[in-house]
Amino acid sequence: MALSSLRVKFIAAWALLLLAKAWLAVSLPPFGDEAFYALESRHLAWAYSDLPGLTAWLIRLGTEVGGMQPLAMRVPFLLIGAALPWQVVVISRRWFGEAAGWQAGWIALLMPLAGMMGLLALPDVPMLFATLVCVDAFARMLVRASWGAAAWLAFGLAVGALSHYRFALVVAAGGVGLLLDPRGRALLREPALWVALAFGALAWWPLLAWNLAHSGAGLGFQFVERHPWQLHGLGVWWPLVQAVLLTPMLFFLLLGALGLAWQRRQAVGAVPWRFVLGVATVAVPGYFLMAFFADIQRVSFHWPLPGWLLLACVAPPVLAQWPPRARWCLFATAGLGLAALFSSMVAVSRPEGRAALAAGPAYPDNFAGWSEVSREVADALAGMPAGTRLVADNFMVGAELAFALDRDDVLVLEHPLNVKHGRAVQLAQWGLLSAGRADWGNDPVLLVVEDTARPLKQRLEGYRSLCARAGSLPPAQVLNVDHGRKRFLLFRGVPGATGCVLPSLAWIDSPAPGAGLGASGVRGWALRPGAGLARIDVTLAGRVVASAAPSQSRPDVLAYWALAGEDDRVGFEVAIPADRLAPGEHWLGLVLHGRDGSVETWPAQRVRVEAQGSR
Repeated sequence: MALSSLRVKFIAAWALLLLAKAWLAVSLPPFGDEAFYALESRHLAWAYSDLPGLTAWLIRLGTEVGGMQPLAMRVPFLLIGAALPWQVVVISRRWFGEAAGWQAGWIALLMPLAGMMGLLALPDVPMLFATLVCVDAFARMLVRASWGAAAWLAFGLAVGALSHYRFALVVAAGGVGLLLDPRGRALLREPALWVALAFGALAWWPLLAWNLAHSGAGLGFQFVERHPWQLHGLGVWWPLVQAVLLTPMLFFLLLGALGLAWQRRQAVGAVPWRFVLGVATVAVPGYFLMAFFADIQRVSFHWPLPGWLLLACVAPPVLAQWPPRARWCLFATAGLGLAALFSSMVAVSRPEGRAALAAGPAYPDNFAGWSEVSREVADALAGMPAGTRLVADNFMVGAELAFALDRDDVLVLEHPLNVKHGRAVQLAQWGLLSAGRADWGNDPVLLVVEDTARPLKQRLEGYRSLCARAGSLPPAQVLNVDHGRKRFLLFRGVPGATGCVLPSLAWIDSPAPGAGLGASGVRGWALRPGAGLARIDVTLAGRVVASAAPSQSRPDVLAYWALAGEDDRVGFEVAIPADRLAPGEHWLGLVLHGRDGSVETWPAQRVRVEAQGSR
């Protein structure tokens, strides 16, 4: 392809992708962490428990102009993310020439995670930008230690330090690369480098000061508490996960670029191969080794992205050795991977898309339910007295409600998720962590509980804890989103009320999720602590097809829940008339009618009804 054609097509594809991401950013619900960063932007500071201050500052910049809207929050990140392929072009062009630079830019643009970077307001966006700034600055300084290059390096180090704790690993990787390269070691005699490093080190002070003032809570969470630091076997999946995320041919190309850096480590020329080798080895194989010891419960598949982008800069010489058809296939499959990731995000942005994923492991939990619960909360507040306090049971619900309702006074109860995600100390610092009724005084309260945030086995304990904190619990208003995959409980509390009406619990023993539903009907158990259940309706596709009262003795259920003294007739078995079993896949649900008049819809599960006569 001619050089001018390569450049023009790159610019056109880059602009088209940027417009597509901006269009998607309008309708994509806020990711849970995004909402919390937006909450941080209401309390501007140099550092927080989970992050340095830059992410919150960028969000504040966007929302000051465009209001508390998803696109406004994301615009600064969209623009920074759009700069990443251009940074790769500049670095690769300096080392290998004009054509190679545009090729490397194409690789970065079509790399699915890198191409989509900036769609969400996340700290990885400025951190990746800072990483490439530092690589570019070091590349310039290895040729000539100018004060201009040092200033560029200082800027990159400062942006990275203000982006994320994880940038410390990028700094460590850069240090390894610098020490491996003879020219890098020679730079240690240059005052300009030390001035840049000192400025970069100073940028860590806000984060260190926050930790000094809070007993090292942030450092402890990021580097100790969130990681098991014990050998586990799940790291073996790391190469496969990366190959899928990068697309297989691009994965092997970038590994080939790492191999080329090893082969040319003794070469002397414009390309600092030893520097590239050191940085990329820490940033790619280093993360592979960490995968056997580090956090496996949260999203971490994007951590090696700085290393992959650096390898994209040196990938053109490897790509030049591939036959033309293989090069075409690489760009085609990478483009398909980017399109697939974009399409999946489009599906996530649509209520019907999220609902379609409700029965499987790909359900986008962190994007789901927030618009629905926000509308319910707004309607509930409209019917409650002025001055009603809004209280969420965990940090994510509180942050999402604060964003959707544009308010900064949403209180949050203590919850295991607050600690698990390192947000409890920050909430306490803002005065938003509530102990319960003792803090609310005589004010009415709307308490919003994300029921599905706790495993079923922990819910009864959670309900009792809510009762102790709130002083009383009225019957809950139940909101099931996506067939109950996401479930919320709204409690309208008024001062002076006493007693707790705990929500119901239920389980379908047969049929199992995804299994066939036939003449044998539905078996399971259901209970309502303290009040009992009068009737259970069985629904298919939201339509009642059968009803029964819980009448079977299930002492095993009461023993599991430690409900001694309750009536053990909590089991049920319901036959469904054949004329109500339409063939196909359906959502099987329960509606639980309490003896106190309450009605709760239980989460549904997917089942299959075979056509009559089929085997």
